[in-house]
Amino acid sequence: MTVVLDRPYEFVPPYRGNLWPTAIQTFRLIDWHLRAKEAVLDYECRNADRFAESLSSGHGILLAPNHCRYADPIVLGWLARQVQTHLYAMASWHLFNTNRFEQFALRRMGAFSVFREGNDRKALETAIDILTTGERPLVLFPEGTTNRTNDLLKPLLDGVTFIARAAAKKRAKAGEGEVVIHPVGLKYLCLDDARDWAHEQLAELEGTLSWLPASQMGSAQDLVGRLLKVSQAYLALKEIEFTGQASTGDLSSRRDRLIEQLLQQAEQRYDLVAKSTDDVRERVRKIRAAVSSTFFSAEESTREPATFRRDVERADLAQFLLSFPDEYLTPGKITDTRIVETIQRIQEAIFGKAKDSIPMKVVIDVGEAIPVPAGRPPRGETDPVLCQLRDQLHTMVTSLSKEANLLA
Repeated sequence: MTVVLDRPYEFVPPYRGNLWPTAIQTFRLIDWHLRAKEAVLDYECRNADRFAESLSSGHGILLAPNHCRYADPIVLGWLARQVQTHLYAMASWHLFNTNRFEQFALRRMGAFSVFREGNDRKALETAIDILTTGERPLVLFPEGTTNRTNDLLKPLLDGVTFIARAAAKKRAKAGEGEVVIHPVGLKYLCLDDARDWAHEQLAELEGTLSWLPASQMGSAQDLVGRLLKVSQAYLALKEIEFTGQASTGDLSSRRDRLIEQLLQQAEQRYDLVAKSTDDVRERVRKIRAAVSSTFFSAEESTREPATFRRDVERADLAQFLLSFPDEYLTPGKITDTRIVETIQRIQEAIFGKAKDSIPMKVVIDVGEAIPVPAGRPPRGETDPVLCQLRDQLHTMVTSLSKEANLLA
């Protein structure tokens, strides 16, 4: 559940001290967490000198990584360790509502909350203040949410450059120097042969579907064929759950049709009308906002939490289905990491959790600093700073994707 209905939103500020972040780095707690919980065993920082140079120059620094795994904010701790700094990071409110330990840990590592379902002035002011003072570098994920596809970049949100420009204006007024954005490319690479792992995970998924597991021998094409069959089965189950019957046609058209049906079902309940310019992500955002505002504005005696939760499920599922892009399993472009990612997305959907049991290494590549002007962007145009950020990140993600092992 990405929308919290248990209690109204309350801003969670970052922990401002250095004692806990220093202890976390000194005792290598992030190393333990990534090894035990995410199977990320190794890392490589590239071009960290670019980050270090901005630090030594006293700039307000915004780190803008691609966001493909839940491990992403934690692995940036390795980059911070290399340049000897601590970080702040903006994190969705729902992440602070899992358990008390995780909320405690998130804050001590520098995270603060943002309410994605409405206007959160405190979160914006906190982010702008961090960049203005230059107290620590700030991490913002410009894609907004985890996209689960390491080799593709989703559209970037303009809130990143809004925050950066607001801070740049304040720093310029105070004569305190620049605000810069460093794109950061993250790429996870398999340390072991992924084929045996993939066959084992697919056999478990096939057993869950009450199928006789297929042979674990064969070519990469056979492996992809099994994966596509499991994907079709999952999609059919969701079609039956939300529309009453499984549809026919190719996988991509069925996926797109189900996304549209899910969005329309939720939009009709809240009298939302999608604009022609609204993409799926924007429609999902509006549904989540409507669910939250309607639920908490209604009298407690008239609320039906199960109904609202079902609407959130529809929105979440629509966005989740976007993480199965058509081109990801195209013959000639299939890599071991793409197979692993696709299997883990299905595991997350069926079991509620991906099985990160295959050892991985993360490459952390720091891009060139992008100076942020203090003025407003040109009217009627995409912010040029956002265009620079998008172009750098796209180039980095595309280049890093080629380091995975090609299977078919």
